[in-house]
Amino acid sequence: MSQYPSDQQVNEIAQLGEKTFTLSRFPLKQKNASLQAWDAADEYLVNYIEEHHQVTSNTKVLVINDGFGALACAFNNAFIYHLNDSFVAEQAAQYNLEQNQLDSDNTVFLKSLDTLPSDIDLVLIKVPKNAGYLTFLLSQLSKVLRQDTPIIAAGKVKDIHSSTIQLFERFSGPSSTTLAVKKARLILTKQHNKAQDCKFPVVWPLEKSPFTITNHANVFSRDSLDIGARFFINYLPQGNKKQRIVDLGCGNGVIGLTTLERCPNALVTFVDESAMAVASAKHNVTTNLPEQLENCTFLHNDCLTGLESNSADLILCNPPFHQQQAVTDHIAWQMFVDSFRCLREGGELRIVGNRHLNYHEKLKRLFGGYKLLGSNKKFVVLSAKKRAL
Repeated sequence: MSQYPSDQQVNEIAQLGEKTFTLSRFPLKQKNASLQAWDAADEYLVNYIEEHHQVTSNTKVLVINDGFGALACAFNNAFIYHLNDSFVAEQAAQYNLEQNQLDSDNTVFLKSLDTLPSDIDLVLIKVPKNAGYLTFLLSQLSKVLRQDTPIIAAGKVKDIHSSTIQLFERFSGPSSTTLAVKKARLILTKQHNKAQDCKFPVVWPLEKSPFTITNHANVFSRDSLDIGARFFINYLPQGNKKQRIVDLGCGNGVIGLTTLERCPNALVTFVDESAMAVASAKHNVTTNLPEQLENCTFLHNDCLTGLESNSADLILCNPPFHQQQAVTDHIAWQMFVDSFRCLREGGELRIVGNRHLNYHEKLKRLFGGYKLLGSNKKFVVLSAKKRAL
């Protein structure tokens, strides 16, 4: 029996090469059901591999940044190492393998900071939007791939720049691009260059604090404190009360770390769907407030899925308004709904967001009201409390 919810599923028929699949985009209950679980770059990549490479059950394929498992399904006849930073992407791949009745025993799921295998025959990459993350990935590949191992990357034309090609040239070797098809393009190269390091993770001092922050490559605003968090820090709690606090969408953990400093008796849970974010947050607590590490929990998760209902006193959140390449508010809405469920009666959700996103309307709809704690020309800080039902 499937471990995933069956209601409100968005199933779409995908033609990838010579095969047809039913693919669902995650989360299954997302509001924007018009978005697909694959794109033209997936189609182009699969067609190219079928035409130019012989992939058999003995072929070991490293698939990187596969958004919702389209590539894991398309190349299920091979042995797949499936590497992703996203918890949601990994869950989607597992689900889509299951719903297409494909054997998952020949798929090994790796997180972005796991050690890469050295027995790879073919590398397939969906080009990430974050150039720093791509730099890290290519650096890691340069350390493990055999000479002449083919690397084929796919992405939207608008996301493949001359600087993208230069990264492949630097870490892999001579690279070329294909003609555009349906606004998608491939980058073709082989591993020729020697092993090379990159600058990640990066380390910088947190302004107006004694803390030093370490950021892995795929963490939002990795080189400095982002302006939303900078404003939000002015409205974080303080005091000696023992309470359960969640830093939802924690990123590098700056919000939770600052809260730990101001609320030394708090139990803080750091949650993010990025493995690199969770690793960054844990490292930053370990190196800056090691004496409070035992009061912290770190979760690689899809919002607050699986967390106990009515268990949190305060949830702090800086919601994202995009998922991979798509601009969407469904993640913010899921965060708010999950927060309402997990907060105890009288518990508070405190958020920062861009003024134009109108989060106050969502909070009013869900919580019955909200309070404006602060604002400037770009951001608002809002508070909503869970009332008795």
